[in-house]
Amino acid sequence: MNPDVETFLSSREPAIAELTRHLSEVILALLPEATITMDDENLGFGRGTGYKGLIFTVAPHTTHVTLGVAGGASLPDPDGLLEGSGKVHRHVKLRGLADVDRPELRALMESAIAAKS
Repeated sequence: MNPDVETFLSSREPAIAELTRHLSEVILALLPEATITMDDENLGFGRGTGYKGLIFTVAPHTTHVTLGVAGGASLPDPDGLLEGSGKVHRHVKLRGLADVDRPELRALMESAIAAKS
């Protein structure tokens, strides 16, 4: 994992850091050319820097990790994973490693990447 990401995760509770790391690894497996950006609270993954290229945000919280999906409001979500009421973006709250490994989440993530091609 990126050393800056490891520094970002070092202040997080170990289980949340592990969940964030695992989610980030899945994103990078699906989008190996991703540009990783970060601020004090979020990691961003996309095609280039800036808002236009953003595909995912990953935000570690105290009890869960939020996967933000740019443009998620327009994606098919037959399994009802996406939460939120924004006109453009949606998110998924992940509470354990098994949540990250769900095939339904993988399909949703693949759709998000394809939509930004």
